[in-house]
Amino acid sequence: QVQLVESGGGSVQAGGSLRLSCVASGYTAVMAWFRQAPGKEREGIATIDNGETTSYADSVKGRFTISKDYTKNTLYLEMNSLKPEDTAMYYCAAAPWYLLVGSRKDPSNYNYWGQGTQVTVSS
Repeated sequence: QVQLVESGGGSVQAGGSLRLSCVASGYTAVMAWFRQAPGKEREGIATIDNGETTSYADSVKGRFTISKDYTKNTLYLEMNSLKPEDTAMYYCAAAPWYLLVGSRKDPSNYNYWGQGTQVTVSS
């Protein structure tokens, strides 16, 4: 069992930046950030594997950057140029085995989830 602990959410004005962190307690092959706004489905926004292959949702491409520090077993999401529509609960997720790139934004493919951290962007 891998535990994921997120931190770094908060409130920011539009155009601002935040960095989310997620510490994993064990081995993971693929990690991802998802977000879920009230009344909406959980959306996969950024993924990374141990070969550092990344993928992004079109809604965040060019503004968000996913990275991983393997020495600290910590996943990051650097979020810049934030917009009010980025407001959501953000979740870290991990899978213990390799996932095809095309399946990495499907939440059902992840075994482990963090508790979530709220990001609120005001206009």
